[in-house]
Amino acid sequence: MKNDLEKAKELLTKGGYTCVLCKGETVYTATERGVKPLVDWILKNQEVSGFSAADKVVGKAAALLYVRMEVAAVYAKVMSRAAAETLQRYDIAATYDVMAEAVRNRAGTGLCPMEQTVMNIEEPNAALDAIRAKMKQMSEQLK
Repeated sequence: MKNDLEKAKELLTKGGYTCVLCKGETVYTATERGVKPLVDWILKNQEVSGFSAADKVVGKAAALLYVRMEVAAVYAKVMSRAAAETLQRYDIAATYDVMAEAVRNRAGTGLCPMEQTVMNIEEPNAALDAIRAKMKQMSEQLK
């Protein structure tokens, strides 16, 4: 039987998901990009404490949300240095395929907006509030 993190990694790779959470027989998956699935799970009070997470890209914003969610381990195909440091500081096992200096925006022209939002934030609840405000601002700009 595969452990939770291996199971999450396999589902991430083979299932076409952006994010997978596993603990025993319980599995949650998402296909939305960015931190949206994490924020949604937090706002729904989804019980994921002790779960293992596999994600395509984990920057500091996602790392702080994973801390808030109290996951046990995080694997990312790409993880930023700040994310790895954040997870380590909170004793969450972190593994990755590629270490990046920072997560770039989708156009590749600068930092990811969520990374900019949490650059000077270290507390998970403060990060959630800042991320939610930034998401709201960005969705209003699209209207």
